[in-house]
Amino acid sequence: MIIVRPSQERGQTLLSWLDSRHTFSFDRYYDPRHMGFRHLRVMNEDRVKPGAGFGTHPHRDMEILTYVLKGALEHKDSIGTGSVIRPGEVQRMSAGSGILHSEYNHSRTEPVHLLQIWILPEQQGLTPSYEQCAVEREEMRGQWRLIAARDGRDGAITVHQDVDLSVTLLEPGERLTYQMKPGRYTWVQVAQGAVTLNGTRLGQGDGAAVSEEERLEFSAVEAAEILLFDLA
Repeated sequence: MIIVRPSQERGQTLLSWLDSRHTFSFDRYYDPRHMGFRHLRVMNEDRVKPGAGFGTHPHRDMEILTYVLKGALEHKDSIGTGSVIRPGEVQRMSAGSGILHSEYNHSRTEPVHLLQIWILPEQQGLTPSYEQCAVEREEMRGQWRLIAARDGRDGAITVHQDVDLSVTLLEPGERLTYQMKPGRYTWVQVAQGAVTLNGTRLGQGDGAAVSEEERLEFSAVEAAEILLFDLA
């Protein structure tokens, strides 16, 4: 079963410096039909204007992943981390027992386009921590590249939950499959471009909740960047 979450039906926060689209209920956007999927709680697509960003604010008991599509995002937090995240890199911040952080567009001239992803951790009160890694774009082309997992295998960042996050880049007409394991669930997020998933078209910003499928078949309608969450 594939249930599509169309891009144009997402919630929106529109400010002078921010255009944020919410796949699931977030902040002032509330829809009881869209509260998350399995342990996946937030999927925000943010576009931040040059020099602007999110001032210092708190989080707790959440695994927060940042995936930059274009531009650069500057991060600072209360455990002493200062970093810049660019395309081809993925960041994980475990808020755990409590953390403060800020996120700003690192550029004064170019916008930044990113996905911010929240995953519920398997236990509360973890020690706050941070991890960031770079992934070669060539490792994503035409194949699944694991970028986050509970056991941090194959060079992925560690997430404190039973989830595997993989990414692929597909050229127009290129095909790729994913074999689902019994009892598992999948969330597909099209970050850029357009594909068909088992014959269902998904465009930029669309998501899909998948269950009770054995094999997922992707075919790129346009050059596409796809995130796939394999969830308990």
